[in-house]
Amino acid sequence: MIDWDVAVNTGVRLVRPGPQVDLSDARRAVAQLRELSGVAAGHVRDFTGMNPLEPSGPAVIVDRPGWIRANVDGFRVVLEPVLEQMAEERLNNGTAANLTSAVGSRITGVQLGAVLAYLAGKVLGQYELFLPPDPDGHAPTGRLTLVAPNIVNTERELDVDSRDFRLWVCLHEETHRMQFTATPWLRSHVQELMRELLLSSEMDATDLIGRLRAAGEAVADAMRGGDANLITAFQSPEQSEIMDRITAVMSLAEGHGDYVMDAVGPEVVPSVERIRARFQKRRETANPLDRIMRQLLGMDLKMRQYEEGAAFVGAVVAEVGMAEFNKVWTSRETLPTLTEIRDPQAWIDRVVRTAAITE
Repeated sequence: MIDWDVAVNTGVRLVRPGPQVDLSDARRAVAQLRELSGVAAGHVRDFTGMNPLEPSGPAVIVDRPGWIRANVDGFRVVLEPVLEQMAEERLNNGTAANLTSAVGSRITGVQLGAVLAYLAGKVLGQYELFLPPDPDGHAPTGRLTLVAPNIVNTERELDVDSRDFRLWVCLHEETHRMQFTATPWLRSHVQELMRELLLSSEMDATDLIGRLRAAGEAVADAMRGGDANLITAFQSPEQSEIMDRITAVMSLAEGHGDYVMDAVGPEVVPSVERIRARFQKRRETANPLDRIMRQLLGMDLKMRQYEEGAAFVGAVVAEVGMAEFNKVWTSRETLPTLTEIRDPQAWIDRVVRTAAITE
């Protein structure tokens, strides 16, 4: 259903080159990013009180094509088992079979590659949850990746201190690494939610036409300055419910990263206020094409996840403290729902207060 090689080749061919950097400066940037990822890990551990249950080395530093290749590898790990199951279940379904044949794996690969080429110029770093197995067949638990050209380009555009900015970025990304290395069950939970979402995508021809029409309306709305996007346009009611659960987890993760980054920042990043102000202004003043693309791809939804998640973490920590907040990582049942993300007191009453009464 997806030609992965075509996806990689398309993405690498379409991605814009990074900023011009002297070879010696590039090497220094890579070395410093590796160093600062370790420094940031110590700050995150001390501030959150969380402890990784596995050793973690320095971040992996990549360029834009390297980020594309890594993400295609991750997609393969998550999607291939699901696509194989879907193919088996739909083997005798004429509509689905014809649809798959019409679209074609190569076209799907081109589409995926084009989206990754766009995103490859935007992402500063990420914690890769899903990696191919090693030569012994063991699946790695995750890897922290920093996209050096994008970090260098952003710090230049913002005109901020490079070391401060790099440490600031590392604080956010190392928080993500801590979330998943200190909470081993969280990775499998996210993967199961994604699998559930993908397997709920069964639709007949009438559904498909309706969703394509909704997608067209979403594009038109985005062009007019509205807030529609392609993600919600293609969702069924069942998928919307699953997506709410995924959004709750991602809002927690992203908001926690932002909260830690901004809480630790004033102590270790001297120019953090200047960085945050300029970074936020940059987000708000995107050019019209960028604004439309960000909206259609759901990147604006992600920004709301940062904001709502950070507000949730801040409210809970202010009310009950960091140690009580960390109960959020205890199990799937203690994760907040999307409603609780927007109503932190409801989570406190359900998880913290209830636990105190039981104890």
